[in-house]
Amino acid sequence: MFNALTEKLGDVFDRLKKRGSLTEADVDAALREVRVALLDADVALPVAKDFIAKVRELAVGEDLLRSVSPGQLVVKIVHDQLIEMLGKESVGINYTGTPPVAILMVGLQGSGKTTTSAKLGLHITKREKKKVLLASLDVYRPAAQQQLATLGEQTEVDCLTSVIGEKPTAITQRAMQKAKLEAYDVVILDTAGRLHIDTELMAEVAQVRDIAKPTETLLVSDAMTGQDAVNVAREFNEKVGITGIILTRVDGDARGGAALSMRQVTGCPIKFLGVGEKTEALEAFQAERIAGSILGMGDIVGLVEKAQDVVDAEDAEKMAKKMMKGEFTLEDMATQLAQVRKMGSLEGLMGMLPGAAKAKKQMAEANLDEKLLARQEAIIGSMTKKERQRPKILNGSRRKRIAAGSGTTVQDVNRVLKQYKQMSTMMKKMGKMGKKGMMRGISQMMPSNIPGMTKMR
Repeated sequence: MFNALTEKLGDVFDRLKKRGSLTEADVDAALREVRVALLDADVALPVAKDFIAKVRELAVGEDLLRSVSPGQLVVKIVHDQLIEMLGKESVGINYTGTPPVAILMVGLQGSGKTTTSAKLGLHITKREKKKVLLASLDVYRPAAQQQLATLGEQTEVDCLTSVIGEKPTAITQRAMQKAKLEAYDVVILDTAGRLHIDTELMAEVAQVRDIAKPTETLLVSDAMTGQDAVNVAREFNEKVGITGIILTRVDGDARGGAALSMRQVTGCPIKFLGVGEKTEALEAFQAERIAGSILGMGDIVGLVEKAQDVVDAEDAEKMAKKMMKGEFTLEDMATQLAQVRKMGSLEGLMGMLPGAAKAKKQMAEANLDEKLLARQEAIIGSMTKKERQRPKILNGSRRKRIAAGSGTTVQDVNRVLKQYKQMSTMMKKMGKMGKKGMMRGISQMMPSNIPGMTKMR
């Protein structure tokens, strides 16, 4: 998300930062380009105009004239206003009330509501340590209830058994009663959607809301639907009343303006972002990180959190000890590749690094794709244990066998071995230099030396 906006703003600010001094006319010219970039990214016109007015008010003044680096100051002002627009405070789920509390999931059909309900159930179970019950109220879409039940099994979150012919209001009453009797903390009610907003949909959602008395009514909206998402948010807020927003498909090639507009238009916070298809791919919304990402500053904190989710602390300690001794085998490399794959798409990870736009451009030029890491894992997996531990024995005939076994070429095998050699050399240097060297080496490995960043066709 925000790829085009990040690129355009990056070009504008790169030009500003190269100038030793800035006049009011320079700032106005830059802000005109920022305004066009925001509108191209599907930011609502009133929101874009208000944003530019606030930035100009702060950017044009004595502080700018006195600043040693005026271009950097303008970037900081834009960054701060983006955070203001998106919402300074990160707002979590409201659990206030006597358990079980209800969370009502609303939105149009196709927005990813059912999948998001399961993701939210898993998030609350794992992060908040609460007992969650999922309940599908969608009696219209074929297999909608079965879909939620299947997702419930995958995430190990309990799901209310469906009863043929039961109405949404009756399902709501049964779900709340079961949750009360069996000491559930939270009930997530996945309501039915429509292809468009209509009176029948709103009436049904209102009836369910009156029965469940939810502490949260969360609008699930597809980030890729642009301006229409803003209109949907406005209507749901006016007719049902929402307390928060979850944006889905944020990892897609969306313009992203909806995210910048929805909070301003509804006054409701964006609470979560759906960042992939996996059931764990739901992140708490943090305005500062999004603002940093838009301006190409990356999200290192988010990257570290992703790593912590997939890397076992004990395994990380063992790897650190091996690195301190300068030991690094192809098996260790395979483990690292698997961990990087668990963290998400290469493009998504690259987007979290400072200078993301340039890094993504390099990635595109190198013809890297999402199958790259899998191919490299396959190459290492086609080796014997002895070969993984002693790569020096890999002669020509062994390399041909490995290429055939992994469905790749000998050149691909050679690239993996070359990459392993570079990483092994770096590990040895880091080991000799102690902890300081280790930290320096890790910093050098990002982003260009992340496993998988060697060109492979």
